[in-house]
Amino acid sequence: MVRDYNFVHLSSGDLLRNQIREETRAGLEAKRYVDDGKLVPDSFMVQLFMSEVEKLKQNWLLDGFPRTVGQAKALDARQDIDIVINLDVPFETIVERIQKRLVHEPSGRTYHTEFHPPQNHGIDDITGEPLTQRSDDRPEAVRERLKVYEALTTPVLQYYKKQDKLERFSGTESNEIWPRVKSLLDTITKS
Repeated sequence: MVRDYNFVHLSSGDLLRNQIREETRAGLEAKRYVDDGKLVPDSFMVQLFMSEVEKLKQNWLLDGFPRTVGQAKALDARQDIDIVINLDVPFETIVERIQKRLVHEPSGRTYHTEFHPPQNHGIDDITGEPLTQRSDDRPEAVRERLKVYEALTTPVLQYYKKQDKLERFSGTESNEIWPRVKSLLDTITKS
């Protein structure tokens, strides 16, 4: 989506990790919640995303936000939302894929052992430094995150469905889902 439609991609996890890594005031606050295994409060996430979104002059793609109805309502109050896309992928497919993700911690660059492997196993292509697996990418942690995600996100999906902004796409493979998503986006971006 980012490549084909020139969207700016904003990921909740990336934004939080960047703030924590850079030890910003927001990052230090977020770290307290993350270290305790708690969700970062809605007000914090809304402020974090809005400060990024409001800087942008082009279309954007939010990933992992909004996660609660409170976040959705706050977003709607400040921005017009064209479409909400839900990729309905079985949890075990997600667990299997995420456990094969590798990260270069200093830069945030990600690799995948099947879909985007590094040139040399376990080594960052640019710096030659070791890659790691994030602790929250281990199967047990992913399953727990998915349970929380489902509990929080189901009401958000219902919220956007009532507004007739929700589009769902089910499948297990990108080449199965992407053509349908692309067809929708082609229709939206041409109008």
